[in-house]
Amino acid sequence: MAMMRLRREDPRVVGSFRIHRRLGAGGMGVVYLGSDRRGQRVALKVIRPDLAEDQEFRSRFAREVSAARRIRGGCTARLVAADLDNERPWFATQYVPGPSLHDKVGEDGPLPAARVAAIGAALAEGLVAVHEAGVVHRDLKPSNILLSPKGPRIIDFGIAWATGASTLTHVGTAVGSPGFLAPEQVRGVAVTPASDVFSLGATLAYAATGDSPFGQGSSEVMLYRVVHEDPQLRGTPDALAPLIQACLAKSPADRPTTLQLSLRLKEIAVREARGATAPTAPAPRTAEPRTESMPPPAGTGHERTGPDPASGAQKAQGAQGAQRPHGAQKAQGAKSPGATARPQRAPKRPAPASRPTGGRTPAPRRPGGRRPAPRRPARDRMLRQRLIVFVIVTLLVALGIAAAQGCQGPL
Repeated sequence: MAMMRLRREDPRVVGSFRIHRRLGAGGMGVVYLGSDRRGQRVALKVIRPDLAEDQEFRSRFAREVSAARRIRGGCTARLVAADLDNERPWFATQYVPGPSLHDKVGEDGPLPAARVAAIGAALAEGLVAVHEAGVVHRDLKPSNILLSPKGPRIIDFGIAWATGASTLTHVGTAVGSPGFLAPEQVRGVAVTPASDVFSLGATLAYAATGDSPFGQGSSEVMLYRVVHEDPQLRGTPDALAPLIQACLAKSPADRPTTLQLSLRLKEIAVREARGATAPTAPAPRTAEPRTESMPPPAGTGHERTGPDPASGAQKAQGAQGAQRPHGAQKAQGAKSPGATARPQRAPKRPAPASRPTGGRTPAPRRPGGRRPAPRRPARDRMLRQRLIVFVIVTLLVALGIAAAQGCQGPL
C-alpha cells in the first residue's frame, strides 16, 4: 500500500495512536498509518465530517463496529480499536503490509489460474468468518484486498454503511464500487452473504483478466450492465470460468455459498498448481510400419528391375559358355541333362555373413536390415533333386558291386 506524507489538515494524533503517513482516502473518510505506544502499526480510518453529523449514520456505524468485533478469521484485518462518540468517529484495524490486488494486477498483469484460485479460496474462507459474525462486506473489490506475505487479507469489510446506501440514490453516500456491486445492491434490495459472493466473483475475474467483467464506463453505465447484461469473461482460464460465471448469477439463490466456493477453489488451485509444475512429457514416437513382402516365385514375370549380382554372374557364365569350343559345350550338357529345358530359377537366398558363402555374392539387404524370407517351393524342389541323385548313385554303386562279383566267378 502506497504511503503519502501528511497534509496540513491531517491530524497528528487520533485517540491513543500517533499518525505517521496517509494511506489513502475513500467515500467514508481518510485512512492513515498509525502506531500505538508499543509500536504496533494500525490502519486508522477517520470518518468524513459530513457523515459524522448524521445521527442515523452513527447508529449504523455503532452496530457494524459491534458486529466486527466478533469476526475471527485469518483472512481479515482484525479490528483493534474504535471511538464511536468522537466528533469524527474512527476505527483502527491491524495494518497489513503488501500491495492491493488492484495494484498487483495493474503492475504485473493478470495472475495465473493457480494463483487466482488460491487467493479466491482464502478470501472465501475469510468471508465465511465475516458472515458468521452477522456482517456483510458490501464493498469487496480488488482495492480492498491486500496481498500480505502471509496471504490475502480483506480490509474495509463494510464496517460503516452510509445513509441511503441501500438505494444508491443519495449523492456521496453509496457504499460499493460500480462493476463489483451485486444487482440486488443496485436495485436497493436488502443485501445478503450472496452479495459478497457476487463481488468476489467479479474480483476474481479482474485478477484473471485484468479488467472488470462488466467493462469500463461511467457509474450509470456500469450499474446498468451489472443488472441487465451478462458478464464478459473472455480471457478467463477454463478452470475458473464456470465457477466465476456461477458467482455472477443475477439471482442470489443461483450463486454458490462461500463454503462451497472455498472448497471448489481449493481443488482448482491444487490441480492447476500440479499442472504448472509437472514436467512436460515428450511426445511418444510412432514407429513407422515396416512392410516386408515376399519375393515373387520364379517364372511369374515379377522380376526386379534393379541390378542383381546373381543375374550378372549368370550373364558372365553365359558369355564364357559362348566362347567355349562346341565339344566342351556338349560335354557340359551331358553332365546336366535337361538343364536347358528347365526354367531359370531366381537366385537362392545367401547365407548369413557369419557363414561361408562359397564364393557367391550375397543378395542386398532390404531397408530395415532384414533379408527376405526364403522361398519354400525352391527349397523343397532342391531337396527332392538331391534325394533323387542320392538314390541313383546308390543304385549305380550297388549294380557296380554286383557286376564286379559276377565277373570274378567262383574261386
